[in-house]
Amino acid sequence: MRLLPLLLLLVAAPAVHAQKSAAEAEAAAVKQSVTAFFDGMRRGDSTAVRRTLAPNAVFHGYGGKPGQPPTLEIESISGFLKAVGTPHADIWDERVTFEQVLIDAGLASVWAPYEFYLGSKFSHCGYDSFQLVKLADGWKIAHVIDTRRKEKCK
Repeated sequence: MRLLPLLLLLVAAPAVHAQKSAAEAEAAAVKQSVTAFFDGMRRGDSTAVRRTLAPNAVFHGYGGKPGQPPTLEIESISGFLKAVGTPHADIWDERVTFEQVLIDAGLASVWAPYEFYLGSKFSHCGYDSFQLVKLADGWKIAHVIDTRRKEKCK
């Protein structure tokens, strides 16, 4: 009878490992979608950025001018994509750190501090919050909201 718990543990261990591996693979796929978004932005490739977005994706910006109450603004996806694809002097380099990735079924949430550089010059920092959905062609960004500030960065 003492062997029963040991046998149950040995039988269950591979299943737990398989679940963990599947979860890690999903998290890596979510991170890859976000990384592809920023890689496209750095290259000025609006087509690559668009491929990372779900249909009807929404962007919000939260912040405001110093000394004024913060505001929540909807950002135009088409305006953003046009700006990304329009040649500009400096590379738009948003450097994110994946602090947390949460997944349930086909919904993922990414919490990521970032620093934004125009070329090599620091511009601002904050946090990105991405909501992704898993569609037939993979993880797509459905919603982004971010904070923006110039102080209290890493």
